[in-house]
Amino acid sequence: MKSNITRRSFIRSTAVTSGLAGIVLPGMAQKESGSADEQIMPREIWIAGVSQMNLHAETPEQMVDQVMEILRGIIPYKPDFVCLPEAFAFAYVEKKSTLEEKVAISKTVLKRFSEFSKQNNCYTVCPVYLPRNQNVYNAAVVFDRSGNNIGSYEKIHLTDYEMDGGLTCGALFQPAVKTEFGPIGVQICFDIEWDDGWRMLQQQGAKIVFWPSAFSGGQCVNTKAWEHKYVVASATNKNTARLCDITGEVIAKTGIWNSNLYVAPFNPEKAFLHTWPSVQSFPEIEKKYGRKVRITNFHEEEWSVIESLSADIKVKDILKEFNLKTHEELTVETEILQKKSRV
Repeated sequence: MKSNITRRSFIRSTAVTSGLAGIVLPGMAQKESGSADEQIMPREIWIAGVSQMNLHAETPEQMVDQVMEILRGIIPYKPDFVCLPEAFAFAYVEKKSTLEEKVAISKTVLKRFSEFSKQNNCYTVCPVYLPRNQNVYNAAVVFDRSGNNIGSYEKIHLTDYEMDGGLTCGALFQPAVKTEFGPIGVQICFDIEWDDGWRMLQQQGAKIVFWPSAFSGGQCVNTKAWEHKYVVASATNKNTARLCDITGEVIAKTGIWNSNLYVAPFNPEKAFLHTWPSVQSFPEIEKKYGRKVRITNFHEEEWSVIESLSADIKVKDILKEFNLKTHEELTVETEILQKKSRV
C-alpha cells in the first residue's frame, strides 16, 4: 500500500471489514455538497478477530502458520487489538496432542505472537494452554504493542470433558488487563453460559471484552455487550466471529465473503443512558453541539446513546455539563433507594 492511502480511503475500496465498505463511517460527517473539508474525526479503536472456519491442518504448527497467513490481512489497517480463537493451534488438527504436548507447543505459540505484537504494534489476545502451580488452564495471554505479556485470563467455566482431560477451572475473580484504552478483559467459550465473569469485568470498568471461543455464540455475544455496556469482540474456531458495540449492534463480522477475518473500528466516546429522564436534556445538547454529537434513541427499549463525533469533545464532559447519569449509575442509585425502602 502506498503511504498516501489513508485507512478510510482503503476501507472504501475493500470488503474486508464486513458491512463497512462503501459507507461513510460514524464521525465522518461531510457537507451535503460532498466536500471533505469539514470531516469530523473521532477517536477510533481498531479490532481484528479471526474465525478458523474451513481451516484444516496436519499439525498444530501448520495451523498456526495458516492463522499467521490470514493475519496478513490486518496490515493495511494497523489494528490496535487482534483476538485469536480458543486454543486455535489445536482446532481442526489431525495430529492429536497430549496435554503435556499442548503445554509445550503453547510456549512456542506465545513466542510467535509476542513477536507478532511487536512487529505489528498491536495488542494480541492469544489463547493457549497455560501451566501454573502444577495445574494447566485453558487460558488467554495478552501481549502489548511491544510484545510484553501484560496479563492473562484462565477460563472459569470449563466443560466436563475439559476437566476430565486434566484442565483446572480458573479463579472466580481475575483482574482486568490495563491498556492505553482503559481496562480490557477476556472470557472464553463456555463462560458465556454464566454471567459472573462478565459482571466481574464490568465492575472493574472494562471497556472491551474479548471472547475466544470454539463456537460462534450468535445473539449471546450481542446480549453480553448491551447487558454490560462494553464492546465485545469474538474470535471463533467455527462459523462467524463478530465485533459488537455497547448497544449489542454488530459493527463487523466474518461471513461468506470474508470467512476468516474481520477488521473494523469502533468509537469509544459513547455513553449508554436510560432514555428517561435524560431525554429532557437532548434538545439542548443537540442545539449546542450540532453535528459534533450524535444521540441515538432505542425507542422500544428506552435506551439512548450519546456519542461524540469530534476529537475535542469528551462524552464524560457532556454528562457532567448536563448532569446526566449513565444507565449503570442510574440503576445502582435506584437499587440503593429500593433497599432502603424495604427496611
